[in-house]
Amino acid sequence: MKEIDVSKLKSMKKNHEKFILLDVREKNEIDFANISPHINISIGEIPNRYKELDENKKIVVMCHSGVRSANVCQYLEPLGYNVYNLIGGIDEWSKLIDPSVPIY
Repeated sequence: MKEIDVSKLKSMKKNHEKFILLDVREKNEIDFANISPHINISIGEIPNRYKELDENKKIVVMCHSGVRSANVCQYLEPLGYNVYNLIGGIDEWSKLIDPSVPIY
């Protein structure tokens, strides 16, 4: 599985790289803390909604700590998606990149 860290994500955003940030957390988690822009498809909805994603684009998958997103990457990669797991998730983003994003 391919992975990126939060520093790389920050660089990708700063450089206006083309990618999709897929947040697989639940709506209540996203309402509390998020990184914009993102697409939200919770992990439980992935099997029914993954075709909404553009398989020709790089997709960075994130969750709270990187566990759920890793599972989603393992699901999407064999289907032909170019997915990268965000190591440490939004928790790491809050701690290392943007302290204005609440930690939970």
